[in-house]
Amino acid sequence: MKKKPLVSIVTPCYNSSDFIADTIICVQKQSYECWEMLITDDGSSDSTVEIIEEFMAKDQRIKLFKIPNSGAAVARNNSIEASQGTYVAFLDSDDLWHPKKLEKQISFMIDNHYAFTFTAYQQMNQKGILLRNKIVADERLTYRELLFSNKIGCLTAVYNQEELGKIYMPLIRKRQDYGFWLSILKKIDFAYGLDEVLAMYRIRNFSVSSKKIEMLKWNWKLFREIENKNRITTLFLLLSNVFFKLKNNQLPQNK
Repeated sequence: MKKKPLVSIVTPCYNSSDFIADTIICVQKQSYECWEMLITDDGSSDSTVEIIEEFMAKDQRIKLFKIPNSGAAVARNNSIEASQGTYVAFLDSDDLWHPKKLEKQISFMIDNHYAFTFTAYQQMNQKGILLRNKIVADERLTYRELLFSNKIGCLTAVYNQEELGKIYMPLIRKRQDYGFWLSILKKIDFAYGLDEVLAMYRIRNFSVSSKKIEMLKWNWKLFREIENKNRITTLFLLLSNVFFKLKNNQLPQNK
């Protein structure tokens, strides 16, 4: 039987002791077992590291890296650098996956020869209670389409590292995942969506108004400094992003 391709799961964490165990367990429960979980701790001061080390002692697929507090982009890039998988997937330390998430998504990619995919997902509150109906996955997205709204949930994205090579997130404090998807779509024509809820995104201690302001600030920085858009184009893209969130009754993501 042909060996399944290895999936490298990139997980940044910072003071995640309340959630990291559930996140690791949801990975261990995957029906697709050929994975490595690369957790980079971003200078936690709680018991996050100790919890991870307990899991590592029993499961060699889990690997821990420790860095001084530098932000999610640096933490994710550290795990990407260490990754050895054909595919790279993303899962933050407080989010969850459906048990068949990897099995279904990797099959979707292999069967259709897709290099970059994402899925539908749902939002949940800090206690794990679902907040909204599913956030759909478009059939496919281009670079231009993604500029108008980030329709790719970080916890759902997988790309073929063997085909696209090592790609790293832009070093901005927030919205680096958005910039990352855009950089991939400069290399290939489409990201393809699997419109099935295979992940759950946790909203933590949110203030909707402050999150919207924060999102606008970091999107502005992304469009101006990373994507090199002029002021008028950037303003138009900001308004488009806000409209999409309001239209879909979607709470802002800003981990």
